[in-house]
Amino acid sequence: MSQPKFRLWDLPTRLFHWLLVAAIVAASFSGQLGGGLMTWHGRIGLAVVGLLAFRLVWGVVGSTYARFAHFIPTPARIRAYLKGEWHGEGHNPLGALSVIGLLGLLSVQVATGLFANDDIAFTGPLYDLAGKTLSNRLTAIHHLLSKLVYLLVALHVGAIVFYVRIKKQNLVLPMLTGEKEGPGEPAAGGGPVALVLALAVAALAVYGATGRWMPPPPPPPPAASTPDF
Repeated sequence: MSQPKFRLWDLPTRLFHWLLVAAIVAASFSGQLGGGLMTWHGRIGLAVVGLLAFRLVWGVVGSTYARFAHFIPTPARIRAYLKGEWHGEGHNPLGALSVIGLLGLLSVQVATGLFANDDIAFTGPLYDLAGKTLSNRLTAIHHLLSKLVYLLVALHVGAIVFYVRIKKQNLVLPMLTGEKEGPGEPAAGGGPVALVLALAVAALAVYGATGRWMPPPPPPPPAASTPDF
């Protein structure tokens, strides 16, 4: 007989997850290779801004297991998990720490990238708000944080492998299908109105990050005229 299943991850959460994975990989390659790919690096950064804004809103208005209130890693939940007394679905308390840490780190990473420059031809869309000196500092922070992003991603992947090999739990399949085998309360909420709201906030965040709302820079002064002799 087939195992019972219940709805764990809604479609928007799953799309966010895999789009963010693709964006991190693409941003890493384009940033490392540089050159003409820096234009794409900036575009990918704007996409990450939209994804993060969407997830922050979806963490409030989305379905049950996508909401921060459901998996926020309180000290009591962490203690219960470490004692083997935590029982629940979705992110466990340590997994929730990883998720929140990664979302927070990526938020700072893309924020610094918006003001960064590569000292050659690329400047972030909000560079003019910072100026060269502050932009250089934020660029250094941006490069430093990229190493921390790699570390958190590695820990995240390591935890998934640990669950598969040691605990015999496949965490990837529910993020693909949205369903988990076994008894459980199906996710509720996160309907069309919530989705439209999250998408609207994401679109506004991307627009703000592009800097298109900023006044155009003043035209350069006219070249000095040379008298004719």
